[in-house]
Amino acid sequence: MALQNIGASNSDDAFYRYKMPKMITKIEGRGNGIKTNVVNMVEIAKALARPASYTTKYFGCELGAQSKFDEKTGVSLVNGAHDTAKLAGLLENFIKKYVQCYGCGNPETEIIITKTQMITLKCAACGFVSDVDMRDKLTTFILKNPPEQKKGSKDKKAMRRAEKERLKEGEAADEEQKKLKKEVKKKSSVNTKDGASKATSTKKKANTSDEDRASPTRSQADENEAADDDDDDVQWQTDTSLEAARQRIQEQLSAVTAGMVMLSTEENDTKSTKKAIKNGTPEPEQQKSEAKALEDGKSSPARSHEKLVEEIKGNLKKGTTVSQLQSFLKSLSGSPQQVITALFEALFEGVEKGFAKEVSKKKNYLAAATQDEGSQMMLLRAIEAFCQKASADAVKEVALALKALYDSDVLEEESIVQWYEEGLGGSNKNSQVWKNVKPFIEWIQSAESETEEE
Repeated sequence: MALQNIGASNSDDAFYRYKMPKMITKIEGRGNGIKTNVVNMVEIAKALARPASYTTKYFGCELGAQSKFDEKTGVSLVNGAHDTAKLAGLLENFIKKYVQCYGCGNPETEIIITKTQMITLKCAACGFVSDVDMRDKLTTFILKNPPEQKKGSKDKKAMRRAEKERLKEGEAADEEQKKLKKEVKKKSSVNTKDGASKATSTKKKANTSDEDRASPTRSQADENEAADDDDDDVQWQTDTSLEAARQRIQEQLSAVTAGMVMLSTEENDTKSTKKAIKNGTPEPEQQKSEAKALEDGKSSPARSHEKLVEEIKGNLKKGTTVSQLQSFLKSLSGSPQQVITALFEALFEGVEKGFAKEVSKKKNYLAAATQDEGSQMMLLRAIEAFCQKASADAVKEVALALKALYDSDVLEEESIVQWYEEGLGGSNKNSQVWKNVKPFIEWIQSAESETEEE
């Protein structure tokens, strides 16, 4: 079968690697029942990575004639007698609109239907997302007959969950193996010590022969080897200082829990400092400086939050890009939760009416801060903290703000629903935020159940 390059602009390129078969047509029937059969439509559609029903329907829309593609037999029919050259020209227009990337012209694209029922082409070569003209007649057919996705987001989430479960099972198995090894080492060390004690008693009874003199030496060497083996069982003393505790907290706990524990340690530190001032006990230089700060009315957690907000504001005033902001946020001191909370306050401080519009305008900055795992929950907690300080007008629009972030794929439905359920079960369950968010949560859950039924 003769092959040709995909796209008229690439027809003269002898080394172009994207090929498709040349169209073959056959006119069937007579009179009013005459039809044009595109014989190799299935092969052409396979080369374009598009369903054959799309190309057949496009011919019908452009020619103003009825068209039909039979999925079982693979027969593509268009009413009327049409030349091969005419249909090939229409196929070229289809390739420009629904196959080739609008940025680089590469035909290796994928049709994606957004949540707002818009059709886009995502290029696998350059990553460009092309917006298809929704005024075209074929777009209605595509929306009703969406292409089969290779891997859905739910499948990816299920794979991530399964991977986490496998890791947990592997860690538990490793812990059990370590415990068994320790028990075996302890038993072997006890046996060697018993043998050494017997050897020393033999030395006391018989002290004449050279062999008896050598045996204690051997037993002592066995004791040394057993002591070396027991080094693994030694529990070293843990540094219980405040700095070491803070370092362990940052390394072991999650970002949110670390921030909470840091606050509690700082509160204990301030209490002990106040007590030392009251009792008049001598203090080191560091404690004296902290006591002076407390006497001056300076609160370290609030000051650190205000400092983060001011630093982010200064960076935003410079006209920083999204990628520059992302690297700047990673360089800031503080837990990820503190940084995201400060970023949200710096972006929307003082906003009252039009809060949802401002969130939609600055969604790229929020998307840059939510690239890591668990960052979506941090952003939702930052929104909750902002609403506690914001005016009533801004709190009224919190559901619209969440929908704007949901439509732009900054937030996923699982994170939003989890945050909402945690808020209803928390200490702040009577907040106005949850009442305003409730209709949006119900809409998400109903939309998800409808998709599952379909």
